[in-house]
Amino acid sequence: MSRPALRAALLLAVAATAVFAAAAGGASVVKVDDIILRADGGFEPQTLPKRQFAPIDFQGRLDLSDRSGGKPSPLRQALVDFDRDGRLSVAGLPTCAPESIANASSEEARRICRGAIVGTGHIAALISLESGTVEASAPVTIFNGPRLNGMPTAVIHARTTVPATQTYAVTVPIEQRRGEYRYRVHFDVPPIAGGRGAITHLDVRIGRRYQAGGKQRSYVSARCSDNILRTHGRFTFESGTIVDGLVEKYCRAK
Repeated sequence: MSRPALRAALLLAVAATAVFAAAAGGASVVKVDDIILRADGGFEPQTLPKRQFAPIDFQGRLDLSDRSGGKPSPLRQALVDFDRDGRLSVAGLPTCAPESIANASSEEARRICRGAIVGTGHIAALISLESGTVEASAPVTIFNGPRLNGMPTAVIHARTTVPATQTYAVTVPIEQRRGEYRYRVHFDVPPIAGGRGAITHLDVRIGRRYQAGGKQRSYVSARCSDNILRTHGRFTFESGTIVDGLVEKYCRAK
């Protein structure tokens, strides 16, 4: 497989787990440089209106490992563009300020910002210590965040306890754009355990129905105007590997 094709395949696997992804990915195993990536994802329903937006729920799973069996290169930066056939709705949805959960456990964060929860999942990482490599895992919660410079945001929360307690409440801006893509998500992945850790697993389930202004709304919706949902992404790893490409997935219009 050519280098561009490898990059596009890796992008498909990563995009399948991305927050607000409008495309669905089938099970995929990709090897690029020293990285081995396994991922799958999907959304329901798969048959969507051609012109009107309909509520969807989606899920994704990502597993990262190194060819040698050790800790993979840490993911440092992610940029993802989402098709215009996807839509985000936050009108009337409660928000969660990241500072309000910056020192909270997962249970506490979900209690404090219960009304703002839009997704849940799990994350795992390998962490290098003097005594060897250990695994850490934690629940992940995705909240609707307060607007930042006029843009909606998501707040991703997790707490690890290995080698010491560390809480993450990461704000991810969601930029609305013109043209082929409706939204862009661009953020730096925070160092894990002071830079000694690397993500090895992530699974997420995203979807929220709520009522606001006398109307039933959905946090994420989609349509199938041309039978294709497009996702573009650029992912940078600490090793210098850069993944950049376009993925097109088919949907069924009704």
